[in-house]
Amino acid sequence: MLKVVRQIGQTLYRIWFYILVAIPIIIFFPVLVVFASKETWYPQFFWMARNLWAKPILYGMFCFPKVTYEQRLIKKKSYMLVANHTSMLDIMLMLVVSKNPFVFVGKKELVKIPLFGFFYKRVCIMVDRDNTQSRTGVYRRAQKRLQQGLSICIFPEGGVPEEHVLLDKFKDGAFKMAIAHKIPVVPMTFYDNKERFSFTFFSGGPGKCRARVHKFVETHSLCPEDTAKLKTNIRETILNDLSTNS
Repeated sequence: MLKVVRQIGQTLYRIWFYILVAIPIIIFFPVLVVFASKETWYPQFFWMARNLWAKPILYGMFCFPKVTYEQRLIKKKSYMLVANHTSMLDIMLMLVVSKNPFVFVGKKELVKIPLFGFFYKRVCIMVDRDNTQSRTGVYRRAQKRLQQGLSICIFPEGGVPEEHVLLDKFKDGAFKMAIAHKIPVVPMTFYDNKERFSFTFFSGGPGKCRARVHKFVETHSLCPEDTAKLKTNIRETILNDLSTNS
């Protein structure tokens, strides 16, 4: 009986999440459409996504963000933001962590999500990981965004790992891009999002959403041959932190 009650509660919790995702989009839809229509207006779109969408979702789910900064992002400077990926809450928490406007690089499949997908395909850089031409196009679109003073965010695992995997292998893309554009890599650890709202249906619940922003890794002296080493160093930073503090 207790298990059934718990599952009903977790089902309602998930329904409430999708309601919170949809409500700000519906309310502010006309304004969001305007800000999404021109790349130069993206900072305004980002501000709304951060303050009128991400924060209400987290607080509305009683998932209270608690961010520790080992180093602070400098306003109007571009970065490569990377973190472990275990939950849809990762998107909201990343928006809370960084006041600097950034663009997500993510899977094209997310376009299929109602309402969210409408804006996702207009403001994010989509990639088809099975298509070489698509992956190449990402670099060109990312360069354009960086030239506009924005940052880039990639979850380098390339997807959500299996339930038993603490941190999956990292793809090269984020680190190649950081080296090519000489921007610092900002490693982050998200500790609690899997426990708060994982991709397993009957799971999750309110609580803290802790994040740690680690010291940045500069890339101005690195060359393409250093990609594997950079990737390994960043992954070890996040993995060691997860192993110690999860």
